[in-house]
Amino acid sequence: MTALAIIAVVGVFAVGDVGAAGTAAPSYPDSSDPLCVQHPYLCAEQLDPWTYEGEHYNAGHDEPSLLFYSNRPGSGNSNEYRLTVPSDPAAPPSQDGTGSTWNFQLRPAFWFGMAMCDDQSAPNPGVSCPPDSDRNIKTSTDPSSPNYIGKTPGSAFMEMQFYPPGWGPISQTDGEGNQDGLWASALTIDSDPVNMNTGQPNNPACQASQGPEPVNWAMVTKSGLSQVPANPFVPFGEQAQVTSDTLEYHSGDKLVVDMKDTRAGLRVVIHDQTTGQSGSMTASIANGFGHALFQPDAKSCTFRPYAFHPMYSTSGPNTRVLWAAHGYNVAYSDEIGHFEYCTTITNFQCSSSNNGTDPSPDSDDFPCFTAPIVDPSGTTLNPGFSGCIQADNDFDGPEYQQGNWPGSTGAVAGNVTTPVVFSSPLFAEQGHGKLDDNYRQVAFENDLPRIEGNDFSTNNDCQRHVSNPADPNPGHDCVDPPNGATLYPTFSTFNGAGNSCLWEEGGGSFANATNNFGGTPQAEYGGLLLLNYPAAGFTVTQRFNDFRNTLSHNPCPVTTPNAERHH
Repeated sequence: MTALAIIAVVGVFAVGDVGAAGTAAPSYPDSSDPLCVQHPYLCAEQLDPWTYEGEHYNAGHDEPSLLFYSNRPGSGNSNEYRLTVPSDPAAPPSQDGTGSTWNFQLRPAFWFGMAMCDDQSAPNPGVSCPPDSDRNIKTSTDPSSPNYIGKTPGSAFMEMQFYPPGWGPISQTDGEGNQDGLWASALTIDSDPVNMNTGQPNNPACQASQGPEPVNWAMVTKSGLSQVPANPFVPFGEQAQVTSDTLEYHSGDKLVVDMKDTRAGLRVVIHDQTTGQSGSMTASIANGFGHALFQPDAKSCTFRPYAFHPMYSTSGPNTRVLWAAHGYNVAYSDEIGHFEYCTTITNFQCSSSNNGTDPSPDSDDFPCFTAPIVDPSGTTLNPGFSGCIQADNDFDGPEYQQGNWPGSTGAVAGNVTTPVVFSSPLFAEQGHGKLDDNYRQVAFENDLPRIEGNDFSTNNDCQRHVSNPADPNPGHDCVDPPNGATLYPTFSTFNGAGNSCLWEEGGGSFANATNNFGGTPQAEYGGLLLLNYPAAGFTVTQRFNDFRNTLSHNPCPVTTPNAERHH
């Protein structure tokens, strides 16, 4: 099989600071630059923007998420999901935005997540992180307390990511633009090498080679072996090759995704029930997982093999990764806001557009590319489709408009994707072994406040800083949906085969929905969430980075014979 590169590793550029249309000042990283510099949309959103070699980076992730809570041991470190891979319409998108909408326009990836130990990461690198343990939960705002939040051991965030096919720059494409029309997936683990109590980052050599957010990244393979070491010392272009050993999926395939800690590290096993194929990946030393030692005064960057294990025993509001914008552990999340139409491209900047929702090119319409649209059979449907993939900071792309998501107002059957459909996860109670326990509660969360501030958005001005520092009117102009959008995706439940309850993502008007939780983003995601974060000087900063709505129950438990009803 021809080797492919996920997310068009060859030939895709990252962005620097961009002014008005036509005045872009881009920087073009080469393949030796860190993953989060080349592809910031694949990396976890941090508490604040970061810089790399003087350039300002904001991943701009918009992440509508569904969280799962239980206070039973094992709920924070083991999951089993049932997933139906979404399908694209038969007709390709049209350049003016009036035709079909495909998965690559809605998302570069969606994922299942979990908090990991990383004893060389924020907030407190160098402190031992006992895996699978709620001893890692620290919530006090008093620096003299042994439970002070800044004494939390170092953490990372795991995302089991799934990548859509269809169009070069944000799907599976080799250097010649060839695609096979299939989905693929990777086990990714993001870290933040900084001491949040002092503000000190790792040494300059590590900063230059790893970036401010190093990532361990490994494709899920049929053999379970990483084709090259997964750690951030290895160029991403080598890690992101799809070979005959890579587990790929057709649109519509039904998958079982099992995630559970092992002696060697967190192990993900994926069974494709449609094709009968299986694959796995373990975050182990044998697969080349590892990190740089946190040595801020060193002259060089030192690699250490490291097996990543889940950080917590349970999953609840306090099982957080403290350097991240989101405040959760076990979750499903989508990645949206990374595609816009473009008619004419000049120096990777959009210079003209005839799309109705974005008729005049904006500063965020960059970098832009022309590439073929390929259907699931590998047939080219449109040899020259153009679009832009930077974070959509004015929220006017197709993923923010009614009619482009399944279940949304104005959606035409056959012109939109099928929804991402998945079950609530089951977990294995500690000492029990079987993945058969339901979660007690769910919560809905998005990180819109984090990306509605004027440090990111051009048409939103959310005052998200509550203390240290404080905005004049914290919470003012933090809105859901954001200005510029006519839609924000939400989650609904429906009854699948055998009357089993399943989740589907899209608009609030699915005809088969048994519960749409109010049918609007305001009703579903609720109000602003105030979170504490460690800050330099052994102090605490408070932010509104998210909207969150926590239900008192799990409205969609798994009801198969093997699933336990207790919580």
